[in-house]
Amino acid sequence: ATVNLRALTSWVGIARLFAVVLACLAFSLVASTGDFGGPYGTWCMFTWCFCFIVTLLVLLLELLELYPMLPLSWDDFTSAFSMLAALMVFTSSVVFPSTFISSPCNNNKCARQAVATTASCLCFLAYAVEVSLTRAKPGDISSFLSTVPGLLKVFEAYVACLIFSLLDGYNGEPGLMWCVAVYSICFIFTLLIIIFTIGRCLTYIPCPLEKMLVGYNFLALLMYLTATVVWPLYSFRGQSRPNNCGPNCLWNKRLGVTFLTIFNLIAYLVDLVYSTRMVFV
Repeated sequence: ATVNLRALTSWVGIARLFAVVLACLAFSLVASTGDFGGPYGTWCMFTWCFCFIVTLLVLLLELLELYPMLPLSWDDFTSAFSMLAALMVFTSSVVFPSTFISSPCNNNKCARQAVATTASCLCFLAYAVEVSLTRAKPGDISSFLSTVPGLLKVFEAYVACLIFSLLDGYNGEPGLMWCVAVYSICFIFTLLIIIFTIGRCLTYIPCPLEKMLVGYNFLALLMYLTATVVWPLYSFRGQSRPNNCGPNCLWNKRLGVTFLTIFNLIAYLVDLVYSTRMVFV
């Protein structure tokens, strides 16, 4: 193996180094407090550890120039991962302080949690800079997942995962079950597009990829449009917010699903516009 120091000295390499250090700092400080139990704390620790390990692996593979030996599209993989890592770390940067940091913050444990939150926010900025640096320039479609439609595919899949984590109490309601079907179908197809792109399997698709993406985005947009209307209609029909509605309150969960559905609707709309421009303009 040869050593490519540019993997560490380029702007992208520097952003990755910052992300590695900051992710390590975040999970180390939280681990030192011993207070990261429950689903939210476990998610935050998993996010920081996962991003630290994968980013460090990416740096090592590029430093030793071993990545060409892997049976995947490296540019697509790194673009998709940096976008996913930015979304995951951003979520953790919001969830962790809102769950574990109490006011007033006047002890050593709280100070370490606050520093960990700051490191997580800076880590998100490092991944956001990497996404910006590796994003394909206009007209360059050699790496699909580095284009705006490709990055939106990662965003759409991630938001769908957040929706799944909040779904509860939808059995027996045909309208809500239709919405769950919409989330599941769109998530599966979006995930397959990402996997096929990274695995260099798009050549096996018997129709032009660009036109297929336009058709899929149009159908997904229509399906999410129905879910945007049907989900709140069935979820809040004849119901008001309970007085004692905590983090696990069903009403709050359904409100979160409503907003995430709107976010994905907007994402599919922007995706459709960019995909149409790539094909017809």
